[in-house]
Amino acid sequence: MFGIGRNQQNVVSMMSREHERRNAPIREVETYWRALCEADTIPARSRIDPRGIEGALENAFLAERIAPGMARIRVAGSHLLDLMGMEVSGMPLSSLFAPPARDELQRHVTRVFAGPSILRARLRGEDGFGKPAMEASLLLLPMRSDMGDVSRALGCLVTQGRIGRVPRRFVLEEIQTTPVFNTQSGPAEAIRPTDPENAYLRQRVPRVHQFDEPATPFTPKVLSGLRPNLRIVVSNDD
Repeated sequence: MFGIGRNQQNVVSMMSREHERRNAPIREVETYWRALCEADTIPARSRIDPRGIEGALENAFLAERIAPGMARIRVAGSHLLDLMGMEVSGMPLSSLFAPPARDELQRHVTRVFAGPSILRARLRGEDGFGKPAMEASLLLLPMRSDMGDVSRALGCLVTQGRIGRVPRRFVLEEIQTTPVFNTQSGPAEAIRPTDPENAYLRQRVPRVHQFDEPATPFTPKVLSGLRPNLRIVVSNDD
């Protein structure tokens, strides 16, 4: 039986395996996002292909910055709908959190778009009647809009525990934001897809070329010594 034995070398930890399995959607979303990153550019929202995160779609969502520190959920997977017991598209991201956690969340969401930065958080479901014990992990990754500003985000939320009979909201156990770019030495190593899994995804993600070739300047030719194609003929016979 796993986890039982006199020799500690024969003990197999099931907690680490369960943690890895539970956070697989977060790893898939982050790996895909990193594969989209260029050397020093946040990827554009338009480059997201749901097929690239097929295994994490129910946990994934897209958010839009609507004010400093505030983001609105635009598209969400089925897991977020199950947690809230309703459609969450159009709702503020803060609606997933209990009121005491929202000020701290707002400060970190500000950094996601202004940094830009990556947000990671460890959450706990609110206690109460019809609310079984629940833990969760949140990932929020900055993205650019079609206008080029960092006002979109790709997120992923995974939970452990029964949802219960009422909508679930979370409190913060731990939250941190990490700058995507190292301002002192250029792009942070974190966004460079050097590991084999990222390199494989990078080959699968099509790059969108937008007028990569520089425009050729137009230089008019001087037509000297040539007879004009048209001429005016005047007749005075009348």
